[in-house]
Amino acid sequence: MDRSLTTISIDEDNRLLLPAEHVDRLGLKPGSRLSVEIDAEGRLVLSPLPEPGSVAIQSSVHESIARKNLETPIQFIKGVGPKLAELLGKKGITTAEDALYLLPNRYEDRRTMQKIAKLRPGRREVFFGEVMVADTTQTKGGKRFFEVIAGDGSGTVSLKWFHFNAAWMKKTWKPGRKGIFTGDVTQYGYQREIHHPDVEWLGEGETLETAMAGDPLNFGRILPVYPLTEGLHQKTVRKVLKEVVDRFAVNIPQTLPPSVVAGRDLLPLGESLRQVHFPENGADVAALDDGRSPAHRTLAFDEFFYLELGLALKRHGVVMEEGIPFQVTHRYTRELLKLLPFQLTAAQRRVLTEIKNDMMAPHPMHRLVQGDVGSGKTVVALLAALVAVENDYQVAIMAPTEILAEQHYLNIHRWCEQLGIRVVLLTSGMKGKAKSEAIAEIAEGQAQIVVGTHAVIQEKVEFARLGLGIIDEQHRFGVLQRGILKRKGTSPDILVMTATPIPRTLAMTVFGDLSLSVIDELPPGRTPIETRIAFESKRPHVYGVIRDEVKKGRQAYVIYPLVEESEKTDLKAATQMAEHLQNDIFPDLRVGLLHGRMKPEEKEQVMTYFKNREIDILVATTVIEVGIDVPNATVMVIEHAERFGLSQLHQLRGRVGRGSDKSRCILLTSGKFSEDGEKRLKVMESTTDGFRIAEADLEIRGPGDFLGTRQAGIPDFRVANILRDGRILEEARQDAFGVVERDPSLALPEHAGLRAELARRWGGRLELAGVA
Repeated sequence: MDRSLTTISIDEDNRLLLPAEHVDRLGLKPGSRLSVEIDAEGRLVLSPLPEPGSVAIQSSVHESIARKNLETPIQFIKGVGPKLAELLGKKGITTAEDALYLLPNRYEDRRTMQKIAKLRPGRREVFFGEVMVADTTQTKGGKRFFEVIAGDGSGTVSLKWFHFNAAWMKKTWKPGRKGIFTGDVTQYGYQREIHHPDVEWLGEGETLETAMAGDPLNFGRILPVYPLTEGLHQKTVRKVLKEVVDRFAVNIPQTLPPSVVAGRDLLPLGESLRQVHFPENGADVAALDDGRSPAHRTLAFDEFFYLELGLALKRHGVVMEEGIPFQVTHRYTRELLKLLPFQLTAAQRRVLTEIKNDMMAPHPMHRLVQGDVGSGKTVVALLAALVAVENDYQVAIMAPTEILAEQHYLNIHRWCEQLGIRVVLLTSGMKGKAKSEAIAEIAEGQAQIVVGTHAVIQEKVEFARLGLGIIDEQHRFGVLQRGILKRKGTSPDILVMTATPIPRTLAMTVFGDLSLSVIDELPPGRTPIETRIAFESKRPHVYGVIRDEVKKGRQAYVIYPLVEESEKTDLKAATQMAEHLQNDIFPDLRVGLLHGRMKPEEKEQVMTYFKNREIDILVATTVIEVGIDVPNATVMVIEHAERFGLSQLHQLRGRVGRGSDKSRCILLTSGKFSEDGEKRLKVMESTTDGFRIAEADLEIRGPGDFLGTRQAGIPDFRVANILRDGRILEEARQDAFGVVERDPSLALPEHAGLRAELARRWGGRLELAGVA
């Protein structure tokens, strides 16, 4: 590149004439090609381009220019000035490419205009009408609303607003004004109504025919309706998007392998964007609205494919990395199996074999183990930990909360003490001497198994010889924490455990770089749990159920929600409830209390009393969510059940039904719950299958919320929806993993475009260092 040209002229044919010395210096000859750019200071910058003839080079140059076009700032697009650019910027739209991916959230069928007489209740309709009457009125109960009667000669329809500014409405909805209305039609008696309709007004003296003929972008077609921010209008955005689609959709590169495009019957990417924004008139409006049109399918596949390609490379990278080839000596594992009061299930043995095979391999293990509540994941994790300890390596077990970390510590410590293995607890709540002693033991290697919260991955914690990291309840730990734990050792094995099942679609996206093991069998002798919703009025009956079970020699839990924001009041409520039950309801029975503020040894003592049947009814906050096994407990009453999430309710319920006696879970509620709260309770009542509950939970909450935090790793898809597009995700995963199997580092010339596009989209977020 040369920036020092001084003499340059342009002949009558608009050709640049360069001095001979610059021709020589740039190494140019007849037929040479140059790219010409103007730099920030207004100077011409000339760069020689590669020789023509190479298809790859021509394609690369074309793609480079196309990519540059897509980066055109939105304000330089026809019809967009600084003000509109600022409003679009609020929706994250700063370039032409961003605008292409601002997809409609629904469509209006304006191919024909419906007559008011033919409006169909239960349908979203588009019709022309004239305002006949407009005024504020009220219901018999005194509730004010604004009503407009609109007509078109064939009939009338009532338009109603329940939230309105009266002065503005009267000024806008003047009798005689004509417009095109859109809304959901309902029928009340003989009257058809539309609440809060959308309207596009006709100009003064304009007829419907002239409006339709003069504005083909907004009439006589399937119309895109965009998600907007305040200050933006549909017509304006539609006009801008038409310009963007017409000018820039052709620049979207088609980087998917041709075999994949043909095999999955996909459209070219640019054509898909065109069809999604401005569908042909023969398109299926219902399929467009549901995001299931062929164009939507192509765009979703494209997004999924690149994520899965990144995950496939990441998994393959692990296979290429050097790890610790552990030896299975059975020194501790065999001893533990002798100590256990039960036999492992076939599923536990199968998963343990998968883990051991991974651990013996010369590359690091990255495995996700999931199973339903009570399927016995903890013992499988402990056996894996013992394999590492047998090889003189340390193990770190990370739980998301102090309570869970303490429970794991108590359970693991109990078994390991008998094997002579040193287990240490490390949580952020530990203070002073206890904490510094734990950190010293870890650094010196005396602590063989370390159980803790995220405190385990803090900078000052150093391991002498970390060989295995076990992450429990992966829902709450992202890829980031996994990476930090991994760096605490030299390529340690990583085992991820989930306390509740993860829906298949999430397992393929968020945890798609992990190998998957499923413990799909409960220990023998378990009985199904009967679950019922009970309202406050049934409280005496609920207490009767508890008394009947205790009379039979059984035990019961009464659970109180504990929410961080109101922890003090919740704790007080649980304490008062324990006193009330003991003094007023069950004075003849033994009532115990367990909550998170108690010291670990106090908790252990209460649980020992409960296990030994010295407590009949245990009032507890959510500390018993995981890891407590009392087969004699057959009743669980959950107070304020509507305040719990689905997976938490399922976890809690898993504390009963651990023996051969019939067990019950009663969800007590005041009845004051949201629509989602009601859905959760109904799901709990209808099934005990953790995998079905996980799917329902994902549907109710959506992927981001299901995983707890944004950073938990859920990818931001612009088009794809993992709830709706699960099948497409599976196909994309299959194809992406197939590509990496054939070309593990995407080194083949035909994969150059794939490689560059992957680096652009996911390189940083998936830590794909070797891809860029």
